[in-house]
Amino acid sequence: MEYWIERGKDLIATWGPQVVAAIVILILGWFAAKLIRGVVKRVAGRAKLDPTVTSFVAALAYYLALVVVLIAAAGRLGIPTGSFIAVIGAAGLAIGFALQGSLANFAAGVMLITFRPFKIGDVVEVAGEIGSVKEISMFSTTVLRGDNKRVTIPNGNITGGNIVNYTVEGKLRIDMIFGIGYGDDIKKAKEIIEGILAADERILKDPAPTIAVAELADSSVNFAVRPWSKPGDYWGVKFDVTEAVKLAFDKEGISIPFPQQDVHMHQAA
Repeated sequence: MEYWIERGKDLIATWGPQVVAAIVILILGWFAAKLIRGVVKRVAGRAKLDPTVTSFVAALAYYLALVVVLIAAAGRLGIPTGSFIAVIGAAGLAIGFALQGSLANFAAGVMLITFRPFKIGDVVEVAGEIGSVKEISMFSTTVLRGDNKRVTIPNGNITGGNIVNYTVEGKLRIDMIFGIGYGDDIKKAKEIIEGILAADERILKDPAPTIAVAELADSSVNFAVRPWSKPGDYWGVKFDVTEAVKLAFDKEGISIPFPQQDVHMHQAA
């Protein structure tokens, strides 16, 4: 019994100060890590960074500080920190290779949040999809299509192609083509279209709509009609104007040519 008591005293005398010092390092380091996280958040807030980026950078700084604290505590206990750091480095390298695609998406997410080519609520065309942006995360972006289907797109696919934002400028041009017959009155047709556009309050006055003869086609004289509207009115204006022009042309006796084919039958003797 006395042997174990003496043995315990020796262990306490030998390792007690190191253990106490390691515990103190862990406690102080934990407080320091929290302090660093708070400082990073304040600095990022003053720089007006996106909240998603701010949270990620603050968390990254916090965990990196904890790793440093753990290494320092291990060194105080006499654990070889060189090999410990080598293991951490090797593990980080392996994780980096395993998460190569995810890291690429993360880097793309940082670019999207930093440079902000679009924001939540914008109607965009990205990675072959057109829809309203519902969510922008660090790894993917969620778009709600016109048919109410949610599409989650990896951020790497977005930054790797063209990004078309239909909302950011606040107005869109609607491109339409209306054809009339060669025997119809061009000026009268133009006046009808002008009246339809002027009567629609959704069509912007500035810039003014364009109505011009664009092409003398094989069987029709084609008008290029290009009014402007707010992004939210785009499809409504396009559908309503198209219908109104057809009804007005029918009422005024202006023809709208359509492809026709004559078939001649020859009777053999």
